Order: sequence, then C-alpha cells, then structure tokens
Amino acid sequence: MSDVIEKINAEVISVYPNKVKISVDNLEDFRLADESLKVGSYLRVSDNDNVVLIAIIENFSIEVNDSGAKKYLIEANPLGIIKNDRFIRGGDSLAIPPKKVEPATEDEIKKIYEHSILQTEKFSFASLSSNLNVRIPVNGNKFFNKHIAVVGSTGSGKSHTVSTIIQKAVSEKSGGFSLNNSHVVIFDIHSEYESAFPDANFIDINNLTLPYWLLNSEELEEILLDTGERDNYNQSSVFRTLVTENKKKYNAGNTKIFYDTPVFFDINEIMNALINLKNEIKNYKASDHYMIIDDSYTLVDGSTKIDSGIRLNEEQRLLKYFDGELKFHPTKGQNISKGDYADGTLDKFSVRFQAKIIQNRLDFLFGDKSKKITFEETLQQLLGYTKDKETNVTVIDLSGVPFEVLSITVSLISRMIFEYGYFYKRLRTKKNATEKINNDIPILLVYEEAHKYVPNSDLAKFRSSKKSIERIAKEGRKYGVTLLLASQRPSEISETIFSQCNNFIAMRLTNPNDQSYVKKLLPDTLGTLIDKMPTLKAGEALLIGESIILPSIVQIDPCRNPPSSNDIPYWEIWKEEWKLLSIDEIKMEWYK
Repeated sequence: MSDVIEKINAEVISVYPNKVKISVDNLEDFRLADESLKVGSYLRVSDNDNVVLIAIIENFSIEVNDSGAKKYLIEANPLGIIKNDRFIRGGDSLAIPPKKVEPATEDEIKKIYEHSILQTEKFSFASLSSNLNVRIPVNGNKFFNKHIAVVGSTGSGKSHTVSTIIQKAVSEKSGGFSLNNSHVVIFDIHSEYESAFPDANFIDINNLTLPYWLLNSEELEEILLDTGERDNYNQSSVFRTLVTENKKKYNAGNTKIFYDTPVFFDINEIMNALINLKNEIKNYKASDHYMIIDDSYTLVDGSTKIDSGIRLNEEQRLLKYFDGELKFHPTKGQNISKGDYADGTLDKFSVRFQAKIIQNRLDFLFGDKSKKITFEETLQQLLGYTKDKETNVTVIDLSGVPFEVLSITVSLISRMIFEYGYFYKRLRTKKNATEKINNDIPILLVYEEAHKYVPNSDLAKFRSSKKSIERIAKEGRKYGVTLLLASQRPSEISETIFSQCNNFIAMRLTNPNDQSYVKKLLPDTLGTLIDKMPTLKAGEALLIGESIILPSIVQIDPCRNPPSSNDIPYWEIWKEEWKLLSIDEIKMEWYK
C-alpha cells in the first residue's frame, strides 16, 4: 500500500467556500488506489492534526500546458471531516498550504454513514451506489415520523422501493415476538401490492364497506349534488335539514346532533323525504295541513269536496315523509296548492340522488352493509385490527372503486385515520398528562400515484381528498400519522403537501419540470447531484433528508416479494400464436 501511496501525486490547488480544486499529475497512478474514480466517488484530503476531509467528485477536466504536458483537474464538494473515527458534517475548515489527496478507502466511507446514527435508531434499505459494500442507514425515527416522498418516472423502481421499505419495516423486531408494532395502510391504485404483502389485510371493492353516514358535509354534497349546482341554496338547504333530522331520529339519546355529527342516518329515508317534498300538496289556508292520501280521512262526496288535510308540525311532517313514498290528493280544490319544493326545484336532484344510491357500483358506500357496519368495525378493518387476523399492513386496492367517488373514498379513510390519531392522543393525555409518547400505535399512510388524489388543482372533485391529506401533512405528525407519497409526477402534487415532506427518495426523473422541482429540495452545495437523475439505473435513487447524514446516490435493496408492476413483454408475447379472447367474460366483469 505504501508503494501505491508514493505514486499518487495529487494535491489541493484551490479552495472555495463550497468546493476544492485538485490537481493530479498522473491519473493512472491515482486510480491505483482501492476506489475507482468517477463522478460521485469519494476523496480524502489529509490534514496535519489527524483530521481527514472527505469530498465527493463533481467533475473532471484536463489542462494542457505550452509544452503539451497534461494535468488533470478534479473539482470536488467537501462533505465533512473524519476526526477521532467519527464523521462530522461541514468542510469549511480546510487550511492552506495545499494538502495531499487520495481516493477514500472503503473503511473511511463506511465511517461517514455507519457511525452517524445510533445502533438502536438505524434502519437500512439501501447501499451506496458507487460501492455496494457500504450500507446506507437512515435514522428510523426521523425517517418515519417525518413525511416521505418517493418520486421517479415509470420503470425507475418506485413500487419496488416502497415495497422494500415497508417489508423491512414490518420485519424489524426488538424482541422475540412474532408481530411487531408497525402499522401501514397502502392506497393501491393499480392493484400492485397484494403480491408484495401476501399476509396483509387485503381490502378491495369486493369486501370494502364504508359507511356513508361517516361522510362529512362536503363529501356528501360532492357525491350527491352536481358540481354545477353545488351552491344551489334549495338543494343544499333541504338536504342538510333532512340529514340532520334523520340523525336526530336514530340518535334520540344524543342531545348534540348536527349535520356533520358522525352518527347513523338512513339514506333511503332521505330519498323518501326528497320524493315526498317534490310531490307535496298542502292546504294553503292552513299551512300545517298536508293533503296526504291516508286512511285517517277520506274525500267527501267523491271528488267535489276535499278534507282540509292532515295537520302536522314540522317534526311530525318529516318523520312521516321518511317512512315511505306518499301519495297526495290532486290540486283540484280552491284551497289546495303545491308545496314549497313542488315547483321543480328538487326534480333533478331527486332523480340524481336515487340513481346514485341504488347503483351496484356504489354498493360498498350506500348498500345494506354500509348501514349495518359499526364505527368500531370500520376502524378495525382499516387499521388491521380485525378479529380473525391482526396484520401490520393493510392494502386498500382502489382499482375497482368508480372514479367519480375515488377522491371521496380516499378522503373518508384518510380523515378517519387522522381522527383516530387525534382522539387516541387526547384519550391518553387525559389519562396521563405527563406522558411524553402519547401515541404508541403510530401509522404510516402510503399513497401510490399520489398526484391522482392530491394534484396541484382546484377542481371540485379533488377538494375532499386534498383537504384531508393536507391536514395530515400539516398536523398528522403530532398525532402519530405520517405520509409516504409515491409519484411519477412530483411537480403535479399539491405544494402544500409536498413541502411538508422531510425525506426524499428521488429515482430516475426524465421530465425537466419534475427535475427542477426536486432540485429545489437539495442543499445548494450538492445541487449538481440532480444532473445524474435522468441517468439513474432502475433501483438507484438520490436519498435526501433529515434522516440521512448527507444526500447520497444509493442502490435500493431488492424486495422480498415484488409487487405486480412488471412491464408486459410485448415483443415476446406478440411473437406467440394468436390467442382467443372471451369478450363475454370481459363484459360480465365490466358490468359488475
């Protein structure tokens, strides 16, 4: 090794605030050291006090003097110093005169990463891309209790990276138990993750049951009122009144019932009342008399004279209207007129309302099961606390959820889990106000293709999901609920949400807008690392954030069970024999 060092003739010739320039007489001799040289390789600059400055190569250039002799110039970014076997971030202490430079040894590179995090806090899912023998740990606490973003173009290995992170998280244990205390909910929009997590609590359109009565006012109106008629006062006002009164009917013991109170109401009874209101006939001389065809009174003398109607106060009237679709006497008499909403105001709303709640496609939201499922059962299925099987991972396959209610579905689930964290913390604080860790069941929410739920858009159809997820992004950490956003278009994600992320795994990105968006997240001194993003291999990533000692290009570990996101081998399949296609079976699946 001493012979090798003697051949190396490299020294620092310039020092800048965030850069050092190194002159190398013979690049071949310089390469004889352990580490082969390339952009991204590590160098060591010796100091007088047993201090070693570590720098990362940014670029090479060649300088030719008048006599034709070549000199190689390397520009490198100082990362920090190794002193007393520990790496300390920061490289502004380099003193003149010029110092001797060598490629950093593998042991020195390991010291940068392995000694920077306590053993109990280490979480590792990648190796250094330039040297796979060097593991890159992150601080597990800072990684999971701060929001995470995984970005990369199609085919960069994004889904495999998400799978690797979660698989390693659920397998780590600090004792001899079988199931650790990790809790992850994956919103799977492309039906990829069932194969990656075969033991997960798997929920899809066939077994998903979400109670409509847990939807808040915005979510209910987003589904049931047309966007163009969202601000129509009559429709919104009538709907709010009916829902509130129906909630009071079924929750008589609760004295504080409001429109947004998350308690049961019967959606079919709301439909009955809407139909009755739009058909209503009343005695205009006696405004509390309604001309319902009822056994309690009859027409006098056939059709020449009619009774004055049934007298009902407002509460009695709505309770009767909830019971079923009623028939009213025709408006023949002088004292008989149409009701307040029988002027056509509710006609379109009523038709649309009926069409929504009787659709088989929306049975998971408005069907009989959604009436019978309890609040407790809903939360248990989402958190993986089902009676027959407790699991670390819940995969919610959204591929079968109709697009018009996808945002609402994500919004409801996200909001319920956020509120779980909020009320669980409140409960524990009540029991012990001095307790420091007041949520011992923290949850990670994983949003695959996040730009589809929380885009940089003000469209009404994204309003609910954006509001729910933005709230988690801003407040969730306090209540033990954090986010992992995976997206191929980071520039299209809501800035409010993306700006709250503290850890980034940036894989190959080819779109210039996305590259510049991610570049803003990098420290100024390491901004040129972004230039490698379009050329990263599948599985390579730029790992940035509070959880890692310094931004690094890493190779993500292969996942144990890969997600079903492999590309279809077109050319191989096209060369095979013509295959028959069952259109009938496809139609049956299509029409489900």
